Amino acid sequence: MGKILYCIIALLCYGALVYAQPSPADTSQASANGLSTQVNYDKNYSTPFVVGDIYIEGNKRTKPYIITRELPFKSGDSIYLPELVKAFEISRQQLINTSLFIDVVIALKSFRGYQVDILIQVKERWYVFPIPYLKPVDRNLNEWAKQGYGVDRVNYGFKFTYNNFTGRNDKLKLWLVTGYTQQVQFEYDQPYADKALKQGYRIGFTYSFNHEINYATIDNQQRFVDSLGAGIRQWSGHIDYTYRPGLHTVHAVSLSYTQQEIDPRINELNPKYYGAYRDVIRFPELIYSINYVNVDYRPFPLTGFMADGSITKRGVNKEMNMWQFAGKATKGFRLSKKNYFLWQPALMLRLPFDQPYINTRLFGYGDIYLRGLENYVIDGVAAFLTKQTFRRELFRFNIKTHIKSYSHDVIPFRIYAHVFGDAGYSYNKNFRDNSLVNQMLYTGGFGMDMVTFYDFNLRVDYSFNQLGQKGLFLHVKSDF
Repeated sequence: MGKILYCIIALLCYGALVYAQPSPADTSQASANGLSTQVNYDKNYSTPFVVGDIYIEGNKRTKPYIITRELPFKSGDSIYLPELVKAFEISRQQLINTSLFIDVVIALKSFRGYQVDILIQVKERWYVFPIPYLKPVDRNLNEWAKQGYGVDRVNYGFKFTYNNFTGRNDKLKLWLVTGYTQQVQFEYDQPYADKALKQGYRIGFTYSFNHEINYATIDNQQRFVDSLGAGIRQWSGHIDYTYRPGLHTVHAVSLSYTQQEIDPRINELNPKYYGAYRDVIRFPELIYSINYVNVDYRPFPLTGFMADGSITKRGVNKEMNMWQFAGKATKGFRLSKKNYFLWQPALMLRLPFDQPYINTRLFGYGDIYLRGLENYVIDGVAAFLTKQTFRRELFRFNIKTHIKSYSHDVIPFRIYAHVFGDAGYSYNKNFRDNSLVNQMLYTGGFGMDMVTFYDFNLRVDYSFNQLGQKGLFLHVKSDF
């Protein structure tokens, strides 16, 4: 009886002090209160606890089984005290990384001898975003500035996104965009289509048209031509199968088909745009990918490990023939209470090395770039990249919204200072008239990050590169 009483006291203390604190992501309201508690507990318990009932509160939209899908335990499991404490930590991390909730609290509800009931309280996000869409089309804000902040380089329209569409963490997306690019995009993602909640699918379709074409890279800069009548037009559709056997790993197989049409005069500017003199190209694409996530907060990881790899076969004939092997990882370390180190390596290989221009885009597109070289693009068919970042948390605080809402009454903020150094290399066989290919690249710098809810991250860097250049760069990431 005394042992049971001791266990109850230890668990209640841990549940009250630790699981009421914020997630490392700091997307929750409680995340700015600064709680940090270390609890010592006896690991020599000979009798396990049995998980009893699991109570869930706050899930107005989300199905209960979608929440319990993320737990490393279930009702009826036998589990020792240290493992139960660790399971609470894993559960909270998993639920935050679903992007369904602003905050999650997991605690003990009651004891019945050696049987324990568990309470999960969640605060759901807003899931429906019928909002106007306004975004520059250039690779980053610095590139837009180089183009003179022209309004003709802005896409605008209507973006409708419905996350958690049926309460099963499925997503419905419909974009109607005009301006620089005319685009219609539809996608539906259902990750849990079967009763076992392991198999899912995605389907999507995109149509786009643009008068301006990035036809080449010269002096490490994208070159555009916009005096063409036919421009560039693309249709594409895809269907994906996903399989998630456990908590951390997702496998996916994607089959797509694309048709592109360009103004015939592009071949005069760059005969290697498609690799041959043609103005229409059609190709299927098959991708297998594997994704592993076990970090404190996926959009802004501080601790843990996540990685993804893919094998792509694009095209099946001489018009388009490419194999691509790619992988990247993130490993985060806690050095002390407020200090963290992040290592992010990445590799890519495209075969054969003789590829048309449209298959050589590499550094400077998407999230593959060296900080400090944002003003340039570096094409290639083989590359590696390694990023190292030291972060220190400076502040955390809440701002009241004065909204009468259980889940949105405050906006949490976390501010970090960081120092970084990047290195990379891109091999390019056919387009060697750009000085940054086929050589080692080095950059470094320092800056600050601001992180708040809905995965919003504002990053300001002051960077240096091996060309002797330095400058201020602004990056914004958001779930909207």
